[in-house]
Amino acid sequence: MDSEVARVLAAAARGEFPPPDGSTTIVPQPNPRDAGVLSFTAHSVVFLDEDPEWIRAELAAASTDPLVASMTPRFLSALMARTGRDVNTIDLMTVAGALPGAPEVELREIEDPEHPRVARALKYRDEVRVWAADGGVLILGRGVAGRMEAAVEVDEDARHRGLGRALATAARQLTPDAVVWAQNSPGNARSVRTFQAAGYRPVGAEVLLVAG
Repeated sequence: MDSEVARVLAAAARGEFPPPDGSTTIVPQPNPRDAGVLSFTAHSVVFLDEDPEWIRAELAAASTDPLVASMTPRFLSALMARTGRDVNTIDLMTVAGALPGAPEVELREIEDPEHPRVARALKYRDEVRVWAADGGVLILGRGVAGRMEAAVEVDEDARHRGLGRALATAARQLTPDAVVWAQNSPGNARSVRTFQAAGYRPVGAEVLLVAG
């Protein structure tokens, strides 16, 4: 994790953020797969292998308010048209420190690369590991700029029992890194509450430009 994006994320995980001056920092992509926009308090980071002058011109045209320009539909549409990539959603970025000890929930690792949950995770992450619990799944893998990311899924009939929180907490115990990240759709209040209950704190928002 030696890219500019990785350094920004590592600092954010420590509680150190870009200056809240309303500006946008433009940096190269950390790798061919990862491209997008990070939004912090009054500061954005665009990580994209495109002409910085073109990016700044599109930002200026997107909104009269520089604090929101990087997350407007107009700017994101311009990025999609320029790159041929797609935007799925604007996510809340959250992060939590690693925890000692073993997970409280019994987990069984899934190693079948053809398993649908494993196959989907491999499209967006490297070093993917997936564990199944009774009624849920935990996914860990290296996503944007090599950061360790967690995702959980809970079956409908297993909800409201604390399983999601237990799986999100287990990610903190199983991560090989000092921290683990999670992205939550802001509209998915259940997911946001689950990760916050497991100790994940919000640090910003992100949009990924997904190839293919």
